[in-house]
Amino acid sequence: MARIAVIGAGMGAMATAARLAVAGHQVTVYERTSTYGGAVGRYERDGFAFDTGPGLLHLPAVYRDLFVKTGKRPLEECVELVQVDPAVRHVLPDGAAVTLPNASRGGAAAVLDDAFGTGAGDRWSAVLGRARDAWNATRRPLLEEPLWPDWQVLGADPYPAVRKSGLLRRRPPTLAEIAARELGGPLGDLLAERVLAYGVDPATAPAAAAVLPYMEQTFGSWYVRGGMRALATAVHERCRERKVDFVFGSEVREVVQRDGRAAGLLLADGEVAEADAVVCGVDPRALAIPLAPGSTPARGGAGLRSRSTLFLALRGARPADAVHRTLAGAGVTVLRPDDPATAPDPEHEAVTVQAVVDAAAAPSAEDLLAAAARAVPGLRERLLWHELRTPADIADVTGAEDGAVPAPALAGAGGRLLYPANTTALPGLYLAGGWAHPGGGLPHAGMTGALVAGLIVEGAGFRGSR
Repeated sequence: MARIAVIGAGMGAMATAARLAVAGHQVTVYERTSTYGGAVGRYERDGFAFDTGPGLLHLPAVYRDLFVKTGKRPLEECVELVQVDPAVRHVLPDGAAVTLPNASRGGAAAVLDDAFGTGAGDRWSAVLGRARDAWNATRRPLLEEPLWPDWQVLGADPYPAVRKSGLLRRRPPTLAEIAARELGGPLGDLLAERVLAYGVDPATAPAAAAVLPYMEQTFGSWYVRGGMRALATAVHERCRERKVDFVFGSEVREVVQRDGRAAGLLLADGEVAEADAVVCGVDPRALAIPLAPGSTPARGGAGLRSRSTLFLALRGARPADAVHRTLAGAGVTVLRPDDPATAPDPEHEAVTVQAVVDAAAAPSAEDLLAAAARAVPGLRERLLWHELRTPADIADVTGAEDGAVPAPALAGAGGRLLYPANTTALPGLYLAGGWAHPGGGLPHAGMTGALVAGLIVEGAGFRGSR
């Protein structure tokens, strides 16, 4: 039995801790704040409740696997998963709206034909079909295996652009170019908006970014009843069931080295926590973690973005035809969960507005209110109060520089959108969570748990689960 010290209590760190504890290790998590979950938090006021981080779960199989591998009670016995249908509503620049069903290729095609004319659904299905090819080509190396030492091979874009489209003459196409040429007009804007919602810039992202909307359409969108914070609570409780210790309010100053390997943590109060191995579940730049030789950039590509979030307390019941998620343009997402736990009574509604932003140019509350009004009719007349969370608030919670929020790893773009390997230049020191391979987002952060635990338990020869 080895002593494992884990830095941070985010989702990826806790997923790693639970798996290591099941393998028989003594695991202690050191978290500088007073609670677990990282960005997956909850804000409550006057009987209203809001998720501070992700509002939906994609690829729930990641957490189903975590719960199967770490205990007797499956995920569905620990949280109530609700499939969101319809999946998303797009508000177009002219004010028109297109609402797409959840996990239905045929249903989405029919809606798009109605909205944009016959053939639009076929064009959409063809693009996501090519995205499926990119998904199949990169799923294992990007999500299910430790990052290959020759990760440069993932720098080639696996998206098979249409022949004779003019997009391969000089360089691989961007997602925005694919959207414009293979879909065109407002239909192309729908694809670009879906990608931007992940914090990925369609103008510079590789065409392989189309795997993100493909993943949603194929595996569905899910909500956790009571709010996404309930998922973080379930993972924390699973860790506690497996005898993982949590030390909150304990900031890590540096990783202790001894005899050329990680040997513990130096805490801010001067205490040294001895360990046989260390897992860093926070931004590795914060602790000057030495990356593996030849590793990818720590930022997962230039220009990482943050989030601004506006919480809205509304008088009046949530309309029966309200859609859980609306993309209102310019990277703005409006979330209206059908969940009594989010409001003080049935005559009120809690709405969350999230915007992908640059930390230096975050929008004002008024900007977000204006965007939300496109998705919520009569918003201003119903508004009781609002509260803004900025990139600076994210930085306070997660410790990430400028409040940056890591996006999922993507193939293509010369490897700019990959993340550092889960191993490092220091033996016994590993990286988990959204700042390590395979990047940000609830599913991807959860996947680091399986990867890091496999590397620690099975050694450098671990090649992922089969």
